[in-house]
Amino acid sequence: MIPYIELTTVQLGPLTLYVWGILVALGFLVGAFMGARFANRHGLCGKIIYDLLFWAMLGGLVGGRLGYMLFYNFDGLLADPLSTFAVWDGGLSVYGGFFLSTALGIWFLRRKKVNVLRYSDAAIFGLPFGLWIGRIGCFLIHDHPGTASDFFLAVDYPDGVARHDHGFYLSINGLLLGLFMLWLSRKERPVGTYMAVFSIWYGIARFFLDFYRVADVRYGGLTPAQYFSLLLAAFGIWLIFKTRNQTLLWKVQTRAQGSSTEIQK
Repeated sequence: MIPYIELTTVQLGPLTLYVWGILVALGFLVGAFMGARFANRHGLCGKIIYDLLFWAMLGGLVGGRLGYMLFYNFDGLLADPLSTFAVWDGGLSVYGGFFLSTALGIWFLRRKKVNVLRYSDAAIFGLPFGLWIGRIGCFLIHDHPGTASDFFLAVDYPDGVARHDHGFYLSINGLLLGLFMLWLSRKERPVGTYMAVFSIWYGIARFFLDFYRVADVRYGGLTPAQYFSLLLAAFGIWLIFKTRNQTLLWKVQTRAQGSSTEIQK
C-alpha cells in the first residue's frame, strides 16, 4: 500500500503557498521545456512553444473551470452563475482545459504564420511530462479519491480504508506516456504521430480509470470525462490512419551530421 501523504500548503514567511497550484504551474513549465527542446532539435523555434505556454495556461484555467461548472456542477452554475469565477473554491475539468487550450493554441500559431501541425505535435510531446508533475499536486491534496481496493498501489487513507487514488494513477500515467514519447522520438515518425499517440493513450487510460472514481456525476453510467475520452481516442485513431503514409517526417538527429534534425517535406 502507498502511505497517505497530505500536503496542501507551504508557509514561506507571511506567504501561504498552495502546493497544488505550485505543482500545476511547474507542470506547465516542464511541459513547455520538453516541447521547446523537441522543437529546437527538429528545426523549429522553441521560443514559440514558450510563447504558446501563456495561452495554454489561460485555456487550462478558464476552460477547466467552465468545463467543471457545465458538466460536473451544473446545478451550482444555475444557482449562482458568478460562482464560475470562484476558482479558489476548486473544481477544474482537464478536458475543458484541453479543448480551450487547443482552440487558443491554434489561433496563436495561425497568427504567428507557422505550421500548426508541426508545432502542435511538438507541444503535445511535452504535455505528458507536465501532467506527470501537475497530477502529483492532485495526489498530495487527495481531491480524487477512488473505490476501496487491496491493489498494491492503493493509498491507505486515514479512515483505515485503502483506496485507488486517481491523482496518483494519472501522475504515473503521465510519466509512462512521457517515457513512451521519448522512445518514439528515437526513430523517424510522421508529423502528427505524437498527437495521435497522446490522444489514444490518454483517452483509453482516462476512460478506464474513471470507473474507479467515487465523487463524480455520471450520465448513463459514465462520467463526463469518459465520454470525452472516447472522442479523444477516436480522434487519435483517425489521425493515425491519416498520417501513416505522411511524407512530412520528424527525422532522427544523427551524430554523423552533428546538427539538429531537419524536417523533411
